[in-house]
Amino acid sequence: MDQQKRIRVLVAKPGLDGHERGAHVVAYGLRDEGFEVIYTGLRQMPDHIATAAVQEDVDVVGLSILSGAHLTLTRKVIEKLREKGAADVMVLVGGVIPEEDVPKLKKMGVTEVFNAGTPVKKIAEFVRSHLT
Repeated sequence: MDQQKRIRVLVAKPGLDGHERGAHVVAYGLRDEGFEVIYTGLRQMPDHIATAAVQEDVDVVGLSILSGAHLTLTRKVIEKLREKGAADVMVLVGGVIPEEDVPKLKKMGVTEVFNAGTPVKKIAEFVRSHLT
């Protein structure tokens, strides 16, 4: 990446989902692609994720959700980001997301949904194309 401002990404695991391997792969992969990555760890509450996003001044929040609670958790994170004045932060969702829920997520403000197995390079290219 150029020496200007590097893209900052917060990778978060909201809710009670305890499977973080995919989040680690994405976090390390984006770091290797030149992004600054902050990983919040497991079982984070939507308010904590939004607070961390504001405190870390991130450009992107990536939510990794495998629990099936993606609609509820994503909605809450987006609401908290708006409450904290961070409505301009790009929100991405990854994990096991049924195809019929993708339009619902986008309608609530998600920029893109990446299902399990998406190459990290594709995620990085998407983010760069929308932020640079």
